[in-house]
Amino acid sequence: MRRRPRAQALELGGRTLSPATLMMGHGYDPALSEGALKPPIFLTSTFVFENAAAGKRFFEGVTGKRPGGGDGLVYSRFNGPNQEILEDRLGIWEGAEEALTFSSGMAAIATVLLALVHPGDVIVHSAPLYAATETLIGRILGRFGVKWLDFPAGATREEIDAVLERAKGMGRVALIYLESPANPTNQLVDIEAVAAARDALASESKVPIVIDNTFLGPLWQLPLKHGADLVIYSLTKYAGGHSDLVAGSVVGAKAIVDPIRAMRNTIGTITDPHSAWMLLRSLETLELRMSRAGENAVKVCEFLRGNAKVEQVGYLGFLEPGSRQADIYKRHCTGAGSTFSLYLKGGEREAFAFLDALKIAKLAVSLGGTETLASAPAAMTHLSVPDDRKAALGITDNLVRISVGVENADDLIADFDQALAAV
Repeated sequence: MRRRPRAQALELGGRTLSPATLMMGHGYDPALSEGALKPPIFLTSTFVFENAAAGKRFFEGVTGKRPGGGDGLVYSRFNGPNQEILEDRLGIWEGAEEALTFSSGMAAIATVLLALVHPGDVIVHSAPLYAATETLIGRILGRFGVKWLDFPAGATREEIDAVLERAKGMGRVALIYLESPANPTNQLVDIEAVAAARDALASESKVPIVIDNTFLGPLWQLPLKHGADLVIYSLTKYAGGHSDLVAGSVVGAKAIVDPIRAMRNTIGTITDPHSAWMLLRSLETLELRMSRAGENAVKVCEFLRGNAKVEQVGYLGFLEPGSRQADIYKRHCTGAGSTFSLYLKGGEREAFAFLDALKIAKLAVSLGGTETLASAPAAMTHLSVPDDRKAALGITDNLVRISVGVENADDLIADFDQALAAV
């Protein structure tokens, strides 16, 4: 039989070890790699079976003829050492039974939808979503008769109930897809209210709740604790954290992850070994990077809020006490994050003037990297969204999305100060 990694210590003396500690070695046994402290990069397309019976056993698991899935390594479209170590560590952050990694965040989303949605089904989702996600649901799956209904990110239980009831009349509700905070408005979704509405929905089977947790996870929000069944990440963002790779993941219970794994095996959307290895490096400093970026964001947003050329700062640390968003934040979140929406007084001209004047912050899409990034969603990431829908969702021409990095906070404030002077 193939040698297995030695048992991993998850607690010591009754103390549960923190994810930040486990990122340094969990899931990896140096004895299996010539004593190397860090996992090597396993650049191989296929793996040698110990004997023919082992090969048969693997394919029995992969094809479903034997319960339990594939046992061992066979081919890099299915799995590999780097990917398996990475998946073990990703699951630690949210206490998930299983984790899968993918070649991009959108590959993760697409694979989940292909695994869980059938022609003619209905998807209920929060709004807004990342534009590519909306395109995938509305335009691409729409070709196969898939329908959708949405509710605003801050919807109440009653509003969610009403949408789910309407959706039930349109066909089988395949899943409820959430994005919280919403991209790019930073509005929160009440996951607990969605779960309660789902549980009250009369249906033949439990409708899974899937959430994109890229903006706050896994440090500032843990959706599985609030009723979500599956959590999706663009690992390109905070988990990767250095703007040098593209990857995605899903974490959740084994029962819901298994069919997604089978779909990934078929269509080949797994992370490549090199990206998986880079992510293992990045996870070691995830807590440090996110904490520093969050501390910087507090200082930057305090400065921006007081500027005469700023209409509003959509930062979770500034939610009005007693408001619905503040209530959701108090129940769901442990931190305000480092990505926020900045509404300037004016329109596209003012937004572009601000962006073009930046010296330290980079004018680029994406978020969660060590460097500060800024973009204009209405003209860039969400350009394909119809104008009337952008207006309804608050994706206006004067909106600038900012992701604060780990630079010196005072230097960033100086940069934003001179950029606002150019508006």
